[in-house]
Amino acid sequence: MKKKLRELTNEELLHEAKKMKSTAIINATLIGVLIGILIYSIAVNNLGFLTLILLFAIYKLVNNSNYNKEEIENLLKERNLK
Repeated sequence: MKKKLRELTNEELLHEAKKMKSTAIINATLIGVLIGILIYSIAVNNLGFLTLILLFAIYKLVNNSNYNKEEIENLLKERNLK
């Protein structure tokens, strides 16, 4: 079970912030690729089952964050770690 943000040590909080940045980059890349495939799918086959699967995958990637970005940034500032 994941700890609450306030219970994390300084080192764990810095690790979460670093992981959040790398996850955001990976998610942005995947979303871009999926949107490209989605546009190609719509241009070639109109709207089909693949389109719905891609839209669902994009939705899941967008809503996949574990912690609120603002909360982590506020805690880092509060603890003078950033």
